[in-house]
Amino acid sequence: MFNRIRRLRQVAAIASISSLVAGCGVLSSDSTEEEGAIVVGTTAAPSTLDPAASWDSSWELFRNIYQTLLSYPSGSSAPEPDAAESCQFTDSSNMKYKCELRDGLKFSDGHTLDAQAVKHSIDRIRKINVNGGPAGLLGSLERVQVLNDREVVFHLNKADATFPFVLATPAMSIVDPEDYPADKLREDDTVVGSGPYTLDSYEEGQQAELVKYDGYRGYSERKNDAVTIRYFQDSPTMVSALRDKELDVAFRGLAADDIVDIQADDDDHLQLIEGSGTEINYLVFNPKDPTAGKSAVRKAIAQVVDRPAIAHKVYKDTVEPLYSMVPKGLTGHTTGFFDDYGDPSKAKAGKILTEAGITTPVPLELWYTSDRYGSATKAEFQELKSQLEASGLFEVTLKSRPWKSYVTGYQNGEYPVFGRGWFPDFPDADNFIAPFVGKQNALGTPYVTPKITETLLPNSRAQSDRANVVKDFEEAQRILVEDARLLPLWQGRQYVAASAEISGAERALDPSTIMMVGELYRKTSW
Repeated sequence: MFNRIRRLRQVAAIASISSLVAGCGVLSSDSTEEEGAIVVGTTAAPSTLDPAASWDSSWELFRNIYQTLLSYPSGSSAPEPDAAESCQFTDSSNMKYKCELRDGLKFSDGHTLDAQAVKHSIDRIRKINVNGGPAGLLGSLERVQVLNDREVVFHLNKADATFPFVLATPAMSIVDPEDYPADKLREDDTVVGSGPYTLDSYEEGQQAELVKYDGYRGYSERKNDAVTIRYFQDSPTMVSALRDKELDVAFRGLAADDIVDIQADDDDHLQLIEGSGTEINYLVFNPKDPTAGKSAVRKAIAQVVDRPAIAHKVYKDTVEPLYSMVPKGLTGHTTGFFDDYGDPSKAKAGKILTEAGITTPVPLELWYTSDRYGSATKAEFQELKSQLEASGLFEVTLKSRPWKSYVTGYQNGEYPVFGRGWFPDFPDADNFIAPFVGKQNALGTPYVTPKITETLLPNSRAQSDRANVVKDFEEAQRILVEDARLLPLWQGRQYVAASAEISGAERALDPSTIMMVGELYRKTSW
């Protein structure tokens, strides 16, 4: 493992993803760099510009161009008002949630943002009901009631202490009713929002140019006037652009080799900011596939996969093995897959298949996205293929697609086994279980688990004190391990590489590790 401390110029620790510790560099007065848009590089390109369609990396952009009732000011671990002036449950049963909007809110096209716009934005998510889209976050919502121009009440069909966290996700972005149809998605490449920035121009898969919106009324101070986000297919190209000073910041998708190289670099032009995080990576098994739908096949794979080898060989120990869908650092985390399967064992895996009457080698098709999670994803799946085939129990074919078409494929049930990553919607164990279960979920792959969806999750959501939900989440994870429909692989840390002239990166990640670009600035400009 490389030395994580020796070469760090700035470090930010995100303990249990609760708060980002400020560590701004000293302002320099002798920099001669011209002022201009701060340029951020990432491999997380949006799949859509319409919030009603997205439960994915599109949120990275949405957080900065749309506004939500609640959000996360820098350093906050709980949702606080943004478009709202105040929000609170108005009953002791956590079933009525009322928000009062700030006065004078306007969309970027000059139209008024009122309570009716909030209702329209939430209602259309459920009406359009995109497969794998954010409607799955609104399972506890019964209806939205407008009291007057500034007051809106969310009536829930069950107690849900996590509902404020849901409203703080970029999926609940408020859109203009005059520009976003109630029953279908907006299809062009323009955006009408009320967020900190307006989308000045957009080239799909290439870049988004953001300009500070003067009409914004919310918590963001916006320490720059403009940001350009450039989208890359791989980490080496992105880091090369950073080294060539074509980028100011590189985030999301940094490969382990590039992180290690920057870590050991003597170039004072670059800084590396590291924080613990709750990003997870896992495999999804399609229950309708004739092979992956067999429990014995899934359990045999779980018995063979060597997580420490993946973490060390592919990711150079920039990630750590994960044995539960709920990551370490959150209340309710367990090590269920290690408790049940222990260390990788070909003999135990073979016995599982033999007892189920399954002939080996089992043909298996594994899918991954070629661009969403960085260039290491290909190496990760090659390592998985190597491990499975070395057991003599599987014959693996690897296939991949770019993210946008990859999403369509898994939503249509095309893949027997496919890889996904998960950046949390909000910092609670609920968000590492609920999105993946039920008839409709974030994976587009139905996973009906009545015990979880009808008992354990409702029980946990009735508890405002999240310390009281441990037993419910432990039982839910016990079911996930038994079914082996989802196979956790690793938990990541967060890395941001930036020019030495840039400050604010250590405060720019919210608790769901989405970058709030308004926190970035040149040291001579603030």
